[in-house]
Amino acid sequence: MSYVRHVEQFHGLPVFTFPPYADPRDLPAPDTVAWRLHRGPYATDEGSESYWRRFTESVRLEEVRALALGSPWYDDQGGDDLDGLTGLRSRFTGLEAVFLGDLEDEEAMISTIDLDDVSELLEAFPGLRELAVRGGDGLAFPTAGHANLRVLRVESGGLPPEAAAQIAAAPLPSLERLELWLGDEEYGGGTTAEDLLPLFAGEGKPALRHLGLQNSPEQDVLAAALATAPVVRRLTSLSLSMGTLGDEGAQALLEGQSLAHLRELDLSHHYLSHDMMLRIWTELEPQGVRVDLTARQEEEDTYDEDEPRRFISVSE
Repeated sequence: MSYVRHVEQFHGLPVFTFPPYADPRDLPAPDTVAWRLHRGPYATDEGSESYWRRFTESVRLEEVRALALGSPWYDDQGGDDLDGLTGLRSRFTGLEAVFLGDLEDEEAMISTIDLDDVSELLEAFPGLRELAVRGGDGLAFPTAGHANLRVLRVESGGLPPEAAAQIAAAPLPSLERLELWLGDEEYGGGTTAEDLLPLFAGEGKPALRHLGLQNSPEQDVLAAALATAPVVRRLTSLSLSMGTLGDEGAQALLEGQSLAHLRELDLSHHYLSHDMMLRIWTELEPQGVRVDLTARQEEEDTYDEDEPRRFISVSE
């Protein structure tokens, strides 16, 4: 399953798709939008080199704050590299945010969006504050970290465990929000709690205030690990949404360390019993914790398995 769509807002800005054969006089001010670069799929569409050249010649790059890259930079055919972007680092002096792989279901399944090592991108833009990637296949993250990144989001139907471990271990002293869609092992996922131990210990990310470990078939195991994890004490919000959370994981959370300091606890898309949902509300809502328990799921029978299965929200 997958229900991803093009981003409409990014880095606090409305997304504007740079149009084919655009007249520069009709374009918005460079710093008022997040620029989405995306070509159509047809042979009659403008070529990628021409499209990129027109963008760099039509827009004052030093004023661009945010970019969202779609096809052909990222698609199910392998996409292009980022040399064009990193090669213009001296002109993109105001760039604060980049979204890699802004494709929706009709263009490419999330499990087929090819990514790469983002080390060169982060090194080229030391002032980058927000990085979002969609896909996961082939993703690698620099263990050297990044000094100024404040928001990191990975939307994946199968995030490689090595990439998750690299992110968990990377020093990111300014990071305030981390959101990882871990995904299914059948689509390249398989991240375990052991892969995330540095993150659970609170190492290298002293500014972290929101943590999302989402879209995982191992949501109960992750919840049990977070029940005693030191990192939770510094958070203001926690998300275990989009996955297969059941009563076992929820009970571990409630019986672990106090969650009363949280402002928000997002458990949406879950497999909790009604009794457990009531218990969570009864224990946490009076303490001021806003709990999201929407999108309750039912286990589904499958033709090839004896036991009913739970499904994550986004996988292919």
